[in-house]
Amino acid sequence: MAQLIENKELRNRNSVFTDRHDAGLQLASMLHETARPDDLVLAIPSGGVPVGLAVAVTLGLELDLVLVRKVQIPWNTEAGFAAVNMDSDLFVNEHLLSLLHLSEDQMERQVNKTKATIEKRSRKFRQGKPFPDIKDRPVILVDDGLASGYTMRAAIAYVRKRKPAAVTVAVPTGSADTVSMLLREVDILYCLNIRESYPYAVASAYRNWYDLEDEDVLALLDRRK
Repeated sequence: MAQLIENKELRNRNSVFTDRHDAGLQLASMLHETARPDDLVLAIPSGGVPVGLAVAVTLGLELDLVLVRKVQIPWNTEAGFAAVNMDSDLFVNEHLLSLLHLSEDQMERQVNKTKATIEKRSRKFRQGKPFPDIKDRPVILVDDGLASGYTMRAAIAYVRKRKPAAVTVAVPTGSADTVSMLLREVDILYCLNIRESYPYAVASAYRNWYDLEDEDVLALLDRRK
């Protein structure tokens, strides 16, 4: 079981961050004492990029991306029943899937659509640059929050295959159940704002919440150069 580091003063509170940049600054402050010079910050697009950028810039660490994506429910693009990573590994929320009654064709169509989106985003964001060599290097996976946790599980599996020295997950906010689930899969998990309420929404931790487009991610990555 991994070590959990949280800000207990923020437990079960809503609207604790101004925006993702503010959340990243607060996360960097928590990471400051344990961050190592060779740590690689791997942000999950799109929402994890402004958080990861703030962490990387504040701590003077290298920033890169790990591309994973939820497999959307056909009639509700805000929700997903699974997640896929750049190795095309599929992580299914079996309980949710059992409630949806999707046909095999519907599932396959949504999974293939997700894989195509990852490939497209990889070309756009990485522009031919290969994924960094992380063997024996500590990595910090960053997103803007943990809801079901399946996209983060997909990211963890992707980096674990590449044998990093250690895997840390650092997020501003997370569902208590999801945090408990992921503690079995990483070395350290930082979560400033853990909430036990149901239903849980990442957006509730932010006073200024907005969706990011691919162009917003590219602009943020240009800022790091």
